[in-house]
Amino acid sequence: MKSVIFIAPPAGGKGTLSEYLVNNYGYEHLSTGDLLRKKALVDKELAEMLKTGNLISDEIMLDIIKEAINELPKSKPFILDGVPRTLQQAKVLDIILDGLNYVVVYVSVDESILLDRVLGRCVCPKCHKTYNNRIKEFKPEVEGICDICHEKLLSRSDDNEETFKIRYQQYMTSTYPLVEYYKNLGRLKVISNNAVDQTSTLECLVGVLSD
Repeated sequence: MKSVIFIAPPAGGKGTLSEYLVNNYGYEHLSTGDLLRKKALVDKELAEMLKTGNLISDEIMLDIIKEAINELPKSKPFILDGVPRTLQQAKVLDIILDGLNYVVVYVSVDESILLDRVLGRCVCPKCHKTYNNRIKEFKPEVEGICDICHEKLLSRSDDNEETFKIRYQQYMTSTYPLVEYYKNLGRLKVISNNAVDQTSTLECLVGVLSD
């Protein structure tokens, strides 16, 4: 199986796709956030940067990614989560990944569907099961109540239309241009994640990574 870089809009389903690959195909999930926190345990300077909220440079972040990839067994496929977000990061990452078997997967989702996912999303604070009040197939049996724990469901404060539009515009400005970049390099594959039932999306993803 090929390693993978996902390009996906906010609420595009990248987390669900990654979880599926980890659980069913033994992928290593390399999340920039997790890697930074792990590195900060032994790097006091980085720990202080994270504590104060200072911006982590591309150089530091990509060095940590390179180190994590080099520590993996050669046969272990991985998911890169969090990079690249810009063309500059992508160009440096090309050098790090040179010679490795990987593919870039663009997860295509209509903006209206993304908005419904965000505005309707709610979660049980006890068992963490996720529901969606705007999508019939994911509504709880009793409005606002978890089917399993019977706890009151909660929504994230940033799951609102204004925040979504800001995040989506940032994605379109900074990250979406990577689609054309990787297409020109011959590494891009496209899958649709519009459907409520993700079976076909997952089958398509596995096919892309198995070629």
